[in-house]
Amino acid sequence: MGFHDLPGWLPEFCREQLGSEPAELLFEARSISVVFGLRLTGGAEVVVKVRTADPRIAACVAAQTALAEAGFPCPRPLTEAIEVGWLMVHAEAHWPGGELLRGDAPAVAVRYAEVFAALMDGLRDVDVAPPLPNPRWSRWDHTDSGVWPAIGFLDKRDQRVVTEHVLDIAVRVRRRLLASTLPPVLGHADFEAQNLRWRDGELWVVHDWDSLAWQPEAALAGAASAAFANAGPPSLAPIDSSAAFLETYQRRRGRAFTAEELEVAWAASLWTAAHNARWELLHGSVPLSGIALLDQAAERLRRANA
Repeated sequence: MGFHDLPGWLPEFCREQLGSEPAELLFEARSISVVFGLRLTGGAEVVVKVRTADPRIAACVAAQTALAEAGFPCPRPLTEAIEVGWLMVHAEAHWPGGELLRGDAPAVAVRYAEVFAALMDGLRDVDVAPPLPNPRWSRWDHTDSGVWPAIGFLDKRDQRVVTEHVLDIAVRVRRRLLASTLPPVLGHADFEAQNLRWRDGELWVVHDWDSLAWQPEAALAGAASAAFANAGPPSLAPIDSSAAFLETYQRRRGRAFTAEELEVAWAASLWTAAHNARWELLHGSVPLSGIALLDQAAERLRRANA
């Protein structure tokens, strides 16, 4: 898409909400949402995020605003989440630059765990409505029939290709997670390398605040401990790296997890991987998560008491 192919509503949105119209398209990215990087006629560079209207988005943008105002390195929203027809749109400051921190060794896990602990500490006092329903890859608490949450574009595919191994893991970890009585908190549910940037060895920025979730702290930390290294197609970090992540997280947060919290953390580390393995099977893609599950599931299930 070029500058002249921008959606017809976008210039009016920028004029009304930001005081200037788009003058240049800096970039465009498409995933779950569509993201436009724009230079406005007044010279400011902004990012406009567009996704299907969903009430949870307003809470995510409000939480991102609170974090940015408190000094956490994330782009500052310039508008609230605004409905534009069947879309939900908001603008935020453009925060370019930085590099990926790649690798899945324990030493790398420690770096990511330190950031996640600071992020969770920053969200502790943020007062927003729970951003429900949770993102589909962390929605083990759904009330739909079956083990997986209802996701139309996945459910219409041939479910027979999903192996018994993947289904069994999902059933066991979901049972363990639902048996927990731990209270939910606000946290980042897509804490992957691709959503962070670093500069000169220090954290530069954290992106993807649409992926906030309302789950127990231990579950959010456990999921992050498994996914932190994902910089492309998702897989599963090595077990010793997840252990290093969880140990560092507890130390940085200033308290040790209880036995139940540790089990929940290890269970959550498998749920997202099982979701990703199902995705791979349904789409016929390279089974990176599936292979990792074959190697690691037994030990992670043991640690989860699942």
